[in-house]
Formats: sequence, structure tokens, C-alpha cells
Amino acid sequence: MTEKEYYIIFPNVENGLRLNELLKAEKISVTIAPTPREATKCCGISLLIKNVNDIPIIKKCIADNKIDIINIFETVNKKDPMRNKFC
Repeated sequence: MTEKEYYIIFPNVENGLRLNELLKAEKISVTIAPTPREATKCCGISLLIKNVNDIPIIKKCIADNKIDIINIFETVNKKDPMRNKFC
């Protein structure tokens, strides 16, 4: 089974950092990550959602605090377990 990842995509860095702080205060685990190229061509940060079950809470936090996002992008986990292994 393929594992999916969810990224919150922002129009600017300020919104990403603001939401990161709000979610941290709510004890919701996200990671600041580069925006996946397949999500948008612009550079910038996104937030990688650690637990898919947190998405409804995250959406409520976004709405309550009027955070501007582009979307929540779903993608297949493409992490290579052999990356940076040379022997």
C-alpha cells in the first residue's frame, strides 16, 4: 500500500510561519518543508502534516485565524530508503 503525504501550500512564507506557530500551540505536529514541485511551480515553504487525522482540526484553525492558504496538497510518499546509503 502506498503511503500518502499531505502538504499545506501557502501564497507566502508569512502565512506558513504563522500557521506553524498556531498549530504548535495546539500541540499539532507539522513540519516546515519545501513546497513539492508537483504542487506548485513557485518556491516557498509548506507544512507537512504528520497525522492525517489532524486535517479537520487544522482546517478549523485555518478558518478561525483567517490564514490564507492555496490548498492542502495530497501526494504519494516518494521517500527513497536507500538515499544517502553508499554501502
